[in-house]
Amino acid sequence: MEKEVILKVSDLCKTFKLSKKQQKIQNTASKVKVAVDHLSFEAYKGEIFGLLGPNGAGKTTTLRMLSTLIRPDSGDVIIDGVSVVKQPELVREKIGFLTSELKLEEFFTPNYLFDFFSDLHGVEPQVREERKARMFKRFGIDQFAEVKVANLSTGMKQKTSLVVSLVHDPDIIIFDEPTNGLDVITARTVTDYLAELKAEGKTIIVSTHIFSLVERLCDRVGIVINGQMTVCDTLKALTAEKSLEDKFFEIYMETAGD
Repeated sequence: MEKEVILKVSDLCKTFKLSKKQQKIQNTASKVKVAVDHLSFEAYKGEIFGLLGPNGAGKTTTLRMLSTLIRPDSGDVIIDGVSVVKQPELVREKIGFLTSELKLEEFFTPNYLFDFFSDLHGVEPQVREERKARMFKRFGIDQFAEVKVANLSTGMKQKTSLVVSLVHDPDIIIFDEPTNGLDVITARTVTDYLAELKAEGKTIIVSTHIFSLVERLCDRVGIVINGQMTVCDTLKALTAEKSLEDKFFEIYMETAGD
């Protein structure tokens, strides 16, 4: 049976201007940084797709464009039939986006934030309360529902960010480095939940530089180096002859030698 393409990235490009200080730090005379360079890939409905690459490869910039936080210089992304360039507001209704850089207002509580973002997404009160009770219990947030974010542990803040990002129960979920900075217990809780979401038929896009995370979760993986997609295939195909780590470094050394 042919798989349904739910997300299609076509020839995506993004550049940033560099200040003199940034030029010096990056040891370059160029005034422009090419973050994403004609990147294309597809994700199928109900799969976990991994973007694997070193820091600075363009993964985060790509996910920010997918999530409509920044506009591409050229190219487009079609998510469930909707363009991120032409109809970003409709895309936001279809996706959930979580990044370790998401900073919750520290004065508010998890309970308040869940209600606030539910209202933004137009979630009905009864649905909101049922969903909040289920997710708060799932992540142990219920014991801290009225504690200000400022007084939560790093792991609990990340869990709160997760549930707040998914208040509207989106079918397409985008995670940028989902386990970055987390202790091993919280990281396992998050990865277990990703597997549960996939079992529910959700489509998940994950960016990471952690090989074990890709091997544990992903159906397919795209290796991104210097803003370009160097290879995109099933995890099984990529690891048929050698480990994912060995395959990655083989590709990385070939690319570095160009």
